Amino acid sequence: MKTHNLQKNYNFFFLEELPQPTASSVQAANAANGAANLGYPTILIYPQQGWQAINPVNLLHPFRPQKPPENLIRYYNFQDKLQVARLPMPWPIDYFKSKFTNSNTIATKYYFPFYIRATTKIVHAWNWNFIKAAIKYRIPEIYEHHHHEDKQFEPEIVNHPLFQVAVTVADTVRQSMIQHGMPPEKLIKIHNGFNRLFMQRQPEKAAEWRQKLLQNQRSQLVVYAGALKKFKGVDILIDAAQQMPNVQFVCAGGEPKEVEYYRKLAQSQQVDNITFLGYVLHHELASLLQAADVLAHPHCSGTASTFTSPLKLFDYLASGNPIVATEIISLEEFKNTPAIAAWCEPDNPHQFAAALQKVLETYPKKIEGYLQTIEFVQQFSWENRAAKILSYVDEPFHQQLN
Repeated sequence: MKTHNLQKNYNFFFLEELPQPTASSVQAANAANGAANLGYPTILIYPQQGWQAINPVNLLHPFRPQKPPENLIRYYNFQDKLQVARLPMPWPIDYFKSKFTNSNTIATKYYFPFYIRATTKIVHAWNWNFIKAAIKYRIPEIYEHHHHEDKQFEPEIVNHPLFQVAVTVADTVRQSMIQHGMPPEKLIKIHNGFNRLFMQRQPEKAAEWRQKLLQNQRSQLVVYAGALKKFKGVDILIDAAQQMPNVQFVCAGGEPKEVEYYRKLAQSQQVDNITFLGYVLHHELASLLQAADVLAHPHCSGTASTFTSPLKLFDYLASGNPIVATEIISLEEFKNTPAIAAWCEPDNPHQFAAALQKVLETYPKKIEGYLQTIEFVQQFSWENRAAKILSYVDEPFHQQLN
């Protein structure tokens, strides 16, 4: 293979094992998938543990880009252009807490310089150590940072000409990053996006969901999809369900222990019209969202409300169904748009229930979805997001990817 051909990959580095039902993994997977759909040769690189990590073939050839495994395709609804590479992390890596047995160190100090660097045109990473490694080995990079952190960004890194752009999803995090040394001219705020599947109408599957979920003569369905965390407003949703016994509520998402906790909480409050499905694969989630009469986006006040990424908002919008949302900082810019059918203040289950009831009465169920909402969300595809980010990258670095 010619050396020229080795320098063409847009390499995404995510240093957590996949798949898993976290917002960060969903965001990283879709970001890479969106770039691949634009036609860039894109590889999503992540660690691999367990018995496959000690496979001699994998250890001898640790960087082997290939088609994603079927479980990953179904989990994140990948299309057919993205490749993945799993870096073997055998015992004792990550089993003993030390710098030298840390997968972060192994990936940046060993795998990257010796196996991956030659095929990398651009690094796109959420991990600061990978950004520093890219600078060291003279690779241009894109850095994603979505949370408040009390650390200073090293001036020699952020001011380096190969440090192309930093990306965040909230204005408050952007301000925090600037205060901690990130040059404002290298920092953009850009929303997350929606996966292509969520735009495809699936009336038969949506009807199956309604038949399965609507119980005890109930005819209206409120759906929440996202993490089962208190600050996300799940308790508010249970309280709202208690006030609306004739409406069926459904929650998709969460880890098994969280699902069990909230099931027991609802039972203890004698709320029998809310169902917790656990994590729903993306190829099934799209039809579930389309099955809803209303989609719920509750949230509590507090620190998290200042930086939370409205990841599910765009999947919601792509379904075409009306949304009831809490007024939080990260959603403020959508107040004068067709995105949200009704707003209410945080921490107020009575107001949230009233808003849900009003929307159920004024927005009749449309199998095809509300066209205005579907048209509005088009701008937020993962492909558009990837294109916008790359527009901040010096042309020579991404032109050669084509």
